Amino acid sequence: MTTENIRTYDVIVIGAGPVGENVADRTTAAGLSTVIVESELAGGECSYWACEPSKALLRPALFRADAAHIPGLDPAVRGPLDVAAVLAHRDRMSAHWKDDGQVEWIRSAGIDLLRGHGRLTGEREASVETPDGDTVRLRARHAVAVCTGSRAAVPPLPGIEGLRPWTSRDATSAQQPPGRLVIVGAGVVGVEMATAWQALGSKVTLLAREDGLLPRMEPFAGELVAERLREAGADVRFGVSVVEAKRADGEGGGEVRVWLSDGAELTADEILFATGRAPRSEDIGLDTVGLEPGDWLTVDDTLTVTAVPGEWLYAVGDVNRRALFTHQGKYQARVAGSVIAARARGEQLGTGRWAPHSSTADIEAAPGVVFTDPTVASVGLTVREAERLGLPDVEVVDYEIGHLAGAVQFRPDYRGRARILVDRDRQVVVGATFVGPGVDELLYSATVAITAEVPVERLWHAVPAFPTISEVWLRLLETRRDS
Repeated sequence: MTTENIRTYDVIVIGAGPVGENVADRTTAAGLSTVIVESELAGGECSYWACEPSKALLRPALFRADAAHIPGLDPAVRGPLDVAAVLAHRDRMSAHWKDDGQVEWIRSAGIDLLRGHGRLTGEREASVETPDGDTVRLRARHAVAVCTGSRAAVPPLPGIEGLRPWTSRDATSAQQPPGRLVIVGAGVVGVEMATAWQALGSKVTLLAREDGLLPRMEPFAGELVAERLREAGADVRFGVSVVEAKRADGEGGGEVRVWLSDGAELTADEILFATGRAPRSEDIGLDTVGLEPGDWLTVDDTLTVTAVPGEWLYAVGDVNRRALFTHQGKYQARVAGSVIAARARGEQLGTGRWAPHSSTADIEAAPGVVFTDPTVASVGLTVREAERLGLPDVEVVDYEIGHLAGAVQFRPDYRGRARILVDRDRQVVVGATFVGPGVDELLYSATVAITAEVPVERLWHAVPAFPTISEVWLRLLETRRDS
């Protein structure tokens, strides 16, 4: 029998992933009673199906790739990975898909957790259908934050339901490597999963509709990643798309047959569509507040939904499409929590780019890492983006990282490249891309240089240690001086 009751809080948060948890943590710390609603596992996509499991699959592959090039180690590490051990490590990093630890943290922070499917029902109101069939009505005195994230977008191919393709969730949680895996999509998920499953024994075919991999990054990044994937045995194809795919045994299973736009035909055991993300907003009651179900939610720099009057509805993380990274969603959450708390206290919000109540880093300098061999790390603008924005005078400075003593210590045959973009008018770095083993640890210094608008002349006085890969900063500055 369904029962109904009403509970009132200062703040309602829909979604208990890293973003929702951080919003709730900030509002609770500010003295606002907060409830967080979750229909799946507390901890969200990142903990169980994205960041944590994918990096657990990738790290052994990348470590082996590095170690295989170190004199004295290579004979010991050229053999196949222990697949069972790698998958067991992945399972541990995913907490075996149990959220006990996350639930314990939520409760220790003084946040109420309500399990069930949450939907908006009007201004500052929501309802939750609980697993036992009850309906709980919620009212917020101050704010509702939508933190429902995104999901994998699967293309509308004929018969896609019967095909039962992999999405990113399947790729990170599979219990054994498929013998043959076709991956459709040249973005981060596609190239990372190609790297992981090729290393774990699958025969990978990676299909890119574009003319290269990682199309949103500098072209040389995709070129170096494609080169290494091919060396590892993957079949990488450019300028093709899937026109039809079906299971040999229909919906009952069997191998996958794939027909491509260039007339080629493939056969595989599984097919992964890594073709983008869509907002998880199709069934959260957006229509009750004048919004379109299934849409991305547009927000201002306070993370307030602009199309809803009253400054009570917030959209934080992937669902607002500003920067689809966990770390950027958590950054937004800290800003949103501060905004909600300030408005609840009746305070005036500070103005300007550096105000604590303004989310700007997700637009100006969102760092990202692609954990492939070689690793790709980037922040700020690419050349293509600078041209699109019409920046009048941007200087492009390149350097081959393999020329560094620190890089050769890392790998004797190190292959990698660094690029910075310098705004000549302001004399500051506005973009940086690094490709090569170990470059992920260069990214924070680039992020600081860009967000703090450090003058290039001042960067000469930030002295890198020798011999490290960070010496690339000095070489980039020297290259610029000598050009």
